[in-house]
Amino acid sequence: MELKLTTKRDGRELTVSLNGEVNTLTAPELKALLDAELPETDSLLFDFSGCDSVSSAGLRVLLKTFKKIKARKGQMKILNIGPVFREVLDITGLDVVFGCK
Repeated sequence: MELKLTTKRDGRELTVSLNGEVNTLTAPELKALLDAELPETDSLLFDFSGCDSVSSAGLRVLLKTFKKIKARKGQMKILNIGPVFREVLDITGLDVVFGCK
């Protein structure tokens, strides 16, 4: 399955909506978008309401992005997590790292 990324910017806040799967094939697309947008971003929101699954490659992109934005005293939030992705975050402990509720 493909990954469709939609962005919405409000000043230095960026919302990235994901539709599809984040896997080995699509994670580079997400990384490229974030690399381009991150310098102008202090608050990063991910909307996972349309995302079917996230592989280890996708988790790696999210974790690296989290570290970059935290190093600059910014914030990152992951919203609208489905049950499968929620379980992955819970098992890995990344729910605590990302502050998922």
